[in-house]
Amino acid sequence: MFMNADLENIIVLQRLDSAAQAAERRLAEEADRENVLEVRLAAAREAVAAAKERLAQNQSARREDEKTVALHTGRLSKFREQAMAVKTNVEFAAVQKEIEFAQTEIKAAEDKVLERMLEADDLTAAMKKAEAELASETKKVEADRKAMASEFAELKASVERLHGERTAVVASLTPQVMSTFERVAQRRNGIGVAEARDGICTICHVRLRPQVFNTVRRNEAIIQCDSCNRILYFVPAAAAPEAPAADLGTLNPEP
Repeated sequence: MFMNADLENIIVLQRLDSAAQAAERRLAEEADRENVLEVRLAAAREAVAAAKERLAQNQSARREDEKTVALHTGRLSKFREQAMAVKTNVEFAAVQKEIEFAQTEIKAAEDKVLERMLEADDLTAAMKKAEAELASETKKVEADRKAMASEFAELKASVERLHGERTAVVASLTPQVMSTFERVAQRRNGIGVAEARDGICTICHVRLRPQVFNTVRRNEAIIQCDSCNRILYFVPAAAAPEAPAADLGTLNPEP
């Protein structure tokens, strides 16, 4: 089927522009994607730091409990020595009371030390798990960064190639058609071309006048949508799978 040369080239131009815009949007996400990677690493590092802090607190508390055991053990030894030297039952009773108190405190502190030791085992295991997860996350982030760097290099090369192809296509267009396309694309989120299908503009979804649609079907002239002003083209059913930009209507739909 014959197609107006300007119309055919403007469809190619739209395809190039849409591809370049998609690549440029992806490139613009580089900083955000890097931030996401940093957040992942920061979360893993914080988990390790928190696990180490809990273990350190446990060890500090255990040392305090051990000091308490040592303190009351020393007092117990002293009171036992005093018990050997007392002269009266009253003195003996007073010393015995101190001995019992020291023994109670020692037992309580030793129980706490044992609890701290058991808790330390769990905290140590949790810390090692957090460290292993950090190491794993670090490797994943490094791999993601390499993949991202490769992707962005490809995107940059693609943008340069698309811009080069665009220059060649623009040179083949008449100034009036190019001006019309640029004006519409600027107002319509970069999409200045739309397929007309079943009597409807596939982007703004407004029904075309029958006479307009019949003219668009011939693809012999530059016809604009009365609603969105995009340049319209028609893809015959048999040619739809091979159309150069048959899916332009799905690039950036708008009500």
